Amino acid sequence: MKDSNLKDSDELQVTSNELKTKDSDELQVTSNELKTKDKDSLLSSDPLLVTRNLLLVTDKGFTLLEVLVAFAVLSIILIALYSTFFLSRKAMEGIDDSIVKLQECRMALDVMGREIDSLVFRDGDKNTAFKLDDRDIYGKQASRIVFTSLSPLIPGLSSVSYSVEERDGKLVVLKRMNSINDPDSDTKEVEIAEDIEGFTIEAWDNGKWSKVWNAQDTRKVPEEVRITLTVSVRGRPVSLYETARPGIGRPL
Repeated sequence: MKDSNLKDSDELQVTSNELKTKDSDELQVTSNELKTKDKDSLLSSDPLLVTRNLLLVTDKGFTLLEVLVAFAVLSIILIALYSTFFLSRKAMEGIDDSIVKLQECRMALDVMGREIDSLVFRDGDKNTAFKLDDRDIYGKQASRIVFTSLSPLIPGLSSVSYSVEERDGKLVVLKRMNSINDPDSDTKEVEIAEDIEGFTIEAWDNGKWSKVWNAQDTRKVPEEVRITLTVSVRGRPVSLYETARPGIGRPL
């Protein structure tokens, strides 16, 4: 009887242990499934974690062919960017040079216009003059003008002339000034425009423009004087104009 009870006790203990083991295994499996499910859900909701997980899982490196292809693509991109930058910089430098040249020509025309506006001529007075000559250099218009005018640089009347000369293979507009009251004074010379394509001065009178004028013969100055300065901008000729109206000695 005693042996039977021991046997039953052992069987109950074995059954209890089996149940505990089975329950433990089932709980562990369930816990692992829940963890996996939660992890998958978290990864699906966060792309960064997915990427990080893939990077951790994948241990494969780049092949030599992939590296060469990447360097080739990068080289093409860098060459394109450098070419664009170089062309843009060259274009900006060309524009800057053109703007500077046009500004210099505009300033020269303004100075000439103001001086011709204030020119002085008196009929019978040999100290006053207005003479316009038509000339050309290598087929390019190169007018020459000489007149007396009032200038803030020299006291009293000044003899002013504008002409074109060749210097270093380029045509330049030269301005010369000297005092009428002091014939022994030094003549001042300055370049007001360089590398020009043409310099034309015309006198308007009786409804037409003329490139030749001598006030000693006509005994008067023209009604208007038109100055044209032509320069080359990026291979194209550009002409700038200024019109002056001599006012001294005329009725207001």
